[in-house]
Amino acid sequence: MKRRVYLDSCVVIYLIEGEEVLSRAVRSALQSDFGFEIEACVSPLTRLECRVRPLREDQPELLRHYDRFFSSRGLRWGRLTRGVMDLATSLRARHRIKTPDAIHLAVAATLGSDEFWTNDHRLSSGLDLRLSIRQLP
Repeated sequence: MKRRVYLDSCVVIYLIEGEEVLSRAVRSALQSDFGFEIEACVSPLTRLECRVRPLREDQPELLRHYDRFFSSRGLRWGRLTRGVMDLATSLRARHRIKTPDAIHLAVAATLGSDEFWTNDHRLSSGLDLRLSIRQLP
């Protein structure tokens, strides 16, 4: 059985540059999450957020790691369409969440994601979406 999982930017950052314990936890969850095959989902916003620090701090090797990850064939990409932005606006207005979080959640919902993986404890499953929010380390 295949589950569609949207990865918040912080989860990708843990995977690529996190401490060994965090990186291993994310990698393990992606590879064998309770016997399910995982389809990892991201958006252009995920890529943007992950690439800021390597560019700002002139870390070309780290930037290459991110670019390699975002070029992976196994990733499913969401788009920042008008419909996604309308849903994000609604989520932000109703639940008072930050704009990037609202956009990530709207993309995840539009892709039909089963889960949204994050470490942001301000986000909860009570957002009127058909996906569960899973808190990673």
